[in-house]
Amino acid sequence: MRTAIQSSRHAHKQPFKNVLHLWHIRFLIPATLVCAAGLLYADESLPVLRRQLEAAEEAADNPAIIELSRRIVEADPKDSKTWETLARKQLELNDEDRCAATLDAWQARVHPKAKVIDDIRGDLANARKDYKMAEQYWRSYIIAVPEAADTLEKLAKLSETTGRWQEAAEFRTRLLGQDKTAPGLIARANDYVELRAWDKAFADVEKANAIDASDTAVKDSLPRFELLKKFLPRIRSLDAQIAKTPDALALWLDRARLFTLSEHPALALEDCEHVMKLAPGRMRARIQNGEALLDLGRVDDSAKLGVSYDLQRDSSKHVSDEALRMLGTADEMLPKNPSQAQALVIRAKALRMLRQPTLALADARIALKVDPGSAAAHFEAACALDALERTHEALAHVEKATLLNPKDTLAWYYRGLLEAKRANFDSAIRFLSRSLTIRESSEALLERERCARRLGRTADADVDAQRRKQLSVPQQ
Repeated sequence: MRTAIQSSRHAHKQPFKNVLHLWHIRFLIPATLVCAAGLLYADESLPVLRRQLEAAEEAADNPAIIELSRRIVEADPKDSKTWETLARKQLELNDEDRCAATLDAWQARVHPKAKVIDDIRGDLANARKDYKMAEQYWRSYIIAVPEAADTLEKLAKLSETTGRWQEAAEFRTRLLGQDKTAPGLIARANDYVELRAWDKAFADVEKANAIDASDTAVKDSLPRFELLKKFLPRIRSLDAQIAKTPDALALWLDRARLFTLSEHPALALEDCEHVMKLAPGRMRARIQNGEALLDLGRVDDSAKLGVSYDLQRDSSKHVSDEALRMLGTADEMLPKNPSQAQALVIRAKALRMLRQPTLALADARIALKVDPGSAAAHFEAACALDALERTHEALAHVEKATLLNPKDTLAWYYRGLLEAKRANFDSAIRFLSRSLTIRESSEALLERERCARRLGRTADADVDAQRRKQLSVPQQ
């Protein structure tokens, strides 16, 4: 009788030969009964099939495991253990449709229904990204087998993925009731952090450390918990203040900042999103929200807020305090002075520092609507447009800025840079010279030197180079 292994021997020749070798050695099958191409032993009685399946499992020969399991359940439909082997192996190999068919056949042939079918159906639904159905099946299995640790773990992780931290903590508590391990305690501690149950979280960390300080999960988590502990007194203080004055939005953002600094972006995101729901116009909340999303790897969601992935960070890899203070100050000023452009200019400048030209340009344009004669607003618009590679538009705004405020050395310098960018070196030298007349700087001298060299004015360039050297010498 030909078997399925025979029919697929060309695709899986080597694995089957290995299995047959094991069968030959282990069960003393005469070599004359084994075909050179890899045929199974002719006797397909259940005891032999089960021994062959055991050998296939030892050899990790997946096609043989599936075929032998299928033959066994055909011969013995009540063998739930082999049904489970078949279904799990099919799912492991991503053969989801056959796994579903196997589960249906198993349920139809074995009565009462094997409890573990619900667990595997949950795994199948999870593989198909039907998380609601996966949870439903896993919960059903847990009701039938409350001590099923693997399924409790799956439910805990699913709850964490969907942000249901209380449920996750409860599942992990049940797991710890069966076996109190260091990784289990750290996992629950992380859930408690998300619930802001600080005392419970740190109690679990201490227990985990006492059980096994060398455990990988403990060693990996301790620095993060130590960092959180450093900020915890200030966080607790803000917790108390927010409880008394929940409408003080600046407090929420201050606490979000502490969560960001302590490397807990999910908590920071919660506080920032709360502020944005109540005051969507606050730019500090938008930037902190975007930073948290970026820290969580949610680049697309950050982009939806207008916060780009190249958000400027400081040496500690966070948005600078100075930029956040500028944004916060401007946010507070705007409602009080809606007819003045100053707050919008401050915000645009802070956004420029953070490399967010799209947001900066939006604020600069609103400022120009409020005050078309604002030289500072024109300058910020120019900087934003230049960052967006819209040089021609940027030149128009910086020209307006220098006309409105001829004493602004930075505007003249920037106008020179833009002219140099489009290779108009004569104009660039003229504007850089205007900047240097107002206030001498090494930056402007360097740019003018470069332009002079491009035009072949070596003597002028050398004079600027010499002057830069003089400026770099510390004054006695």
